[in-house]
Formats: sequence, C-alpha cells, structure tokens
Amino acid sequence: MVMSPTSTSASPGFGINDLPDLDVCVLNALEMFAATGLPAPLKCEFRRPLVVGSGNAAAAGRILFSERNAVFADESDYKRVLARSTGIDGAILISASGGKHAIEIAAHLFGIGMRAILITHAPDGPARKHVAPNDIYILPRVREPYTYNVSTYLGVVLSGTREEPDSIRAFIDQEIIPRLHQRFEDYDAFFITVPERFRHICQMVLVKFDELFGSRVSARAFTVEEAKHAKTIVSSPKEFFLHLGDGALTFGAPERSLIVPLPADGGYGAAMAIGYYIIGLIQKRHPPYFKDGIEAYCRSASEMFAHRISPIVE
Repeated sequence: MVMSPTSTSASPGFGINDLPDLDVCVLNALEMFAATGLPAPLKCEFRRPLVVGSGNAAAAGRILFSERNAVFADESDYKRVLARSTGIDGAILISASGGKHAIEIAAHLFGIGMRAILITHAPDGPARKHVAPNDIYILPRVREPYTYNVSTYLGVVLSGTREEPDSIRAFIDQEIIPRLHQRFEDYDAFFITVPERFRHICQMVLVKFDELFGSRVSARAFTVEEAKHAKTIVSSPKEFFLHLGDGALTFGAPERSLIVPLPADGGYGAAMAIGYYIIGLIQKRHPPYFKDGIEAYCRSASEMFAHRISPIVE
C-alpha cells in the first residue's frame, strides 16, 4: 500500500518510544517561528569573519554568510584555516548545543585572543564559558530528537533570508504534499539535485541522510550542473531521483524520478524546509534506524565528549 504524507505536527510531549520523524519537526519549527516571529538578524561588525561549525552548523554558516567576505571552516580544519588566512578579525561559531567540538573551538579562539560570536539554542551550552555574554545569540527552538536541529539551523537561515514561515508551510501543504505518493520504501538510494543558487543545501541533505540512515539508505546530492559530470555512469533500479526546483527530468528514469517545486520567490529557508520534509517522508517509509540507534549513540557520545548528551533536546 502507498502511504500518503501528512501535514500533522507532533505533540510536544513525545518520549523516547515515540520520537517524531524529521518532517514533523519541520512543521513544528515553522509553526513556532510563525508564532514567535523570526530571529533577529545577526549584527556582525567583523570585516572578514571566520565562520565555523560542525556538520550542518557549517552549512548554515555558509548560507548565512555566503554574500560576505568570510572564511569558512569546520572542526577538522579551523586551526589550519586560521593559520593560512589573512585579515580575519573575529569568528562566528555556530553550534546547536554549544557542546562537543564547539567547546574546544571556542577555547582555542579565546586562547588566541580572537573575539567570537556564538550562535546556539542552548543557554547553558559549555562553549559559552569561553565567549563574552554579550556575544552569545540564543535562537528559539522546539523540542525535538537529538541531531535533528531543524529549528536551530532553520532559525539561522531565516534570520538572514527573512522568509515568512507561514508561506513556506502553505507551500508544503498545497504544492508538496499532493505530489508525494511515491513508494520511497522501494528504494535504498536517492539522487538529489538542487538549483545552483541553493548549492549549500547539498551538504545539509547529505548530513541528514548520514544521521538518519547511516549506511542503510544512501544519498547523493549535487547542483544540476555538478550532476552532469559523470554521476550517472553506474545505475541502479533501487535509486530514486529527486529534483528540487522546476525543470526537466534530466536525470533518472521517469518512473523513478520526481520534480519537487520550490517557491518562485523562495530562498534557502524554503529549500531547507522542503528538503528536510521530504527526507522525513523517506524516513517514515523505512525501518526506524535512527530511533533504534539514538540512545546507544548518545551514551557513546557522552563519553566521547565528556558531557551528557540526551536523545531528546528539551
């Protein structure tokens, strides 16, 4: 039986045994921003900031500062980037939890005397002890499973793009949901293309597939122009092709391809929300790999990073 998508948001009282899927958290985040208003735009006085974060924090930073004279780094290369770059006069550190690698990054920046602005949803995140109180931006959030970070990073993006969350939600209800009746459970690989102007969505898609599916369901994500370069030499009948944005079905057999429209006047906020919503529907159609593994991961990560990490972000 083909399952139909829904546009229902989750009860905030969910527990470890009834974690919501990613699509539900997208709707919750949009509802929250519609009710509370968009986060204030970040005031950054740096002429050439280092923008640093891990995973999708790094991608959100690239989106927010893509039009600025900024230098980008992640947890693996920020020290090398600092050493080889000139003119950096401050740092923007983005971390949903204010923990894990954000702690050592903030400590390093403090140690070399570089002012850092911390963007986080966690008022008590450990990284804050290395950042001046006036340089900590607390983003609103909704309760959601650990690593989803929908509200946090959507908040980062919307703080810059100023897109209306009500309009994004209406577009999902009216234009996205009626198109999504494919049997995603029949596929273990997804090929996703995005317009060139949304190139940073590719990283966000890949990170989210890693978190939700590990090696069980794979994804490849490219801009349309990137996808033209020898990405489809090897084919599989188990790979589904999703094209975000209007256009021709350039890649993939028509019976396992789908064009998913984006709002004509939409920005990165709409592209992120719609991309995450679809990934949530893929999550629904497969076994609960994430839900089965998140508690064990949090125990391991708590030991690895030497502070408690909960499966649910309150």
